[in-house]
Amino acid sequence: MPAARGGSTEIDAMSRKIYVGNMNYATTEDSLRELFSQFGGVDSVAVIVDRATGRAKGFAFVEMENDEAAQAAIQKLDGQEFEGRKLRVNEAQEKPAGSGPRNY
Repeated sequence: MPAARGGSTEIDAMSRKIYVGNMNYATTEDSLRELFSQFGGVDSVAVIVDRATGRAKGFAFVEMENDEAAQAAIQKLDGQEFEGRKLRVNEAQEKPAGSGPRNY
């Protein structure tokens, strides 16, 4: 296996990571995995939940096995209805430094 060059592994991982927004609050990781698997292998699915309530926040991150699968999923699923909601599907953006949770 060749060694990663100059941080390209991190860049590659970001291009495979997909933001899924405007989800039905009842959508599960299993149902998202099934939806995205039609475009290729799914490495991980994380439905984001509110720590205080334990309820889903209406968005998730899906990581595909390669960039081609991620791009196909984004093109086909963005704006498509799933479980009663029109999904927003796009490439995940790196979270800016210092933008963590605020403690008021």
